[in-house]
Amino acid sequence: MIVGVPKEIKNNEYRVAMVPSGAELLVENGHTVLVQAGAGLGTGITDAEYTAVGARIVPDAASIFADAEMVVKVKEPMPEEYGLLRPGQILFTYFHFAASESLTHAMVNSRAVCIAYETIQLPDGTLPLLTPMSEVAGRMAVQEGAKYLEKPMEGRGILLSGVPGVPPANVIILGGGVVGANAAKIAAGFGANVYILDINLERLRHLDEVMPPNVTTIFSNRLNIAKLLPDADLVIGGVLRRGAKAPMLVTREMLKVMKRGAVVVDVAVDQGGCFETTRPTTHSAPTYIEEGVVHYCVANMPGAVAGTSTYALTNETQAYVLLLAETGWREAMRRNIALKMGLNIADGKVCFQPVADQFGLPCMPVDELIA
Repeated sequence: MIVGVPKEIKNNEYRVAMVPSGAELLVENGHTVLVQAGAGLGTGITDAEYTAVGARIVPDAASIFADAEMVVKVKEPMPEEYGLLRPGQILFTYFHFAASESLTHAMVNSRAVCIAYETIQLPDGTLPLLTPMSEVAGRMAVQEGAKYLEKPMEGRGILLSGVPGVPPANVIILGGGVVGANAAKIAAGFGANVYILDINLERLRHLDEVMPPNVTTIFSNRLNIAKLLPDADLVIGGVLRRGAKAPMLVTREMLKVMKRGAVVVDVAVDQGGCFETTRPTTHSAPTYIEEGVVHYCVANMPGAVAGTSTYALTNETQAYVLLLAETGWREAMRRNIALKMGLNIADGKVCFQPVADQFGLPCMPVDELIA
């Protein structure tokens, strides 16, 4: 199979979808790997490192999409890439369809095979291709929140740790999954007072056992969130519904009780966000202020730390890419149930129920598409 790796063009996206070791694995198994010139530079990988393992460098994205049977990316295609896709071409990347009706319709119209990293699911319920980036984003959320709490960044001028004689900041984390647990670990390490909320009591019991004493677990409901917000310095949104739009947990009215200069970091922005006031931002313009509260809602947070996140992601994607290249997408999904869970759109049909429900579209069972 011819596998293509284009350069990412989302705002300040420095990751690349394949590292040289992945290209080498494909080439050794008889496949052709095309890499767009400069695709790896944001991660510190030169074109020469790809050619050294047998990949071919091509000049532009149009060449990748024209020749590749499977295109492997990090982020969803941008509007300028929509017209490059062709029917039957496999596109393997993060899509987050539920947050974008225009992207959904564009991929339906392209008749490409759209396999979403974020909905691949193992039998135990874990999301192997989402987990590494959730780990990165959870840890980054505290790092970014701490920065934007500084007065020059229009925050309250609060140090998360406090100092002797001055209390530490209060950090509220909505969601106790991978994002929330990683955020809690870092915030607790800073010395902040941390409150982590979730609706899963078993998850809260686990977090209560493994987290340090300055982390308090609380059952998540509207009243408990509302009680915590007036004293919050930093609120991190880390909730997830697999492949579906994130639940809206904090309304504009609730936000009004927060301190002026407090910060919210909405990691769930990829799926529409869990604050009513969320709108996607970029690394070049990461924040805005609503109701006196600083909002950080960058939709590709891990892209800023590509030297870490590229390798964390490709460690997980490599085996799936090889399986797709070896067998084709239909046979790969017959063999691998987790990969089958990643098929969202194929042959102009939506086959992932949450996306169909979000936009009122018909949903074709995956088994019918791969028969």
